[in-house]
Amino acid sequence: MPRSFTLLTLMALLLAGCSSAPRYGHTPADLHHPQRQQLLDHYSQWAGTPYRYGGQDRSGVDCSGFIQRVYADLNGTQLPRTTEKQARIGSPVKRHQLQPADLVFFKTGWKQRHAGIYIGNGEFIHASTSRGVMISRLDNPYWEDAWWMARRP
Repeated sequence: MPRSFTLLTLMALLLAGCSSAPRYGHTPADLHHPQRQQLLDHYSQWAGTPYRYGGQDRSGVDCSGFIQRVYADLNGTQLPRTTEKQARIGSPVKRHQLQPADLVFFKTGWKQRHAGIYIGNGEFIHASTSRGVMISRLDNPYWEDAWWMARRP
């Protein structure tokens, strides 16, 4: 009996060690992060705004213009205008350490880059070229394959 108990305990520990953590570090705490609700409230004002290269207002906006406006509107922070320059500010963040308001970056083509704002729960807001301002999931295969990096301004 003691040997069976020891074997069962060992098996349980081995199986527990094989479980995986969430890939993107989103936890229930993300859902209650104060900036998540601010970002969602702001998103509701922009949802569906069409994509327009170089745009910076609700008649049309591109991804870096959307990020720049959100940061300026929410806390007065002036971020650079282009994705290339936004990708150089702040400090790098590992995927599993993402927090709401972190910037997420993607390589969507040979020299093309795309960016959004992480809102927690594995989601980010961005200006999609095909659907305008929207919420997407990081675990969507398209975004997962295009992942480049994240930064905390």
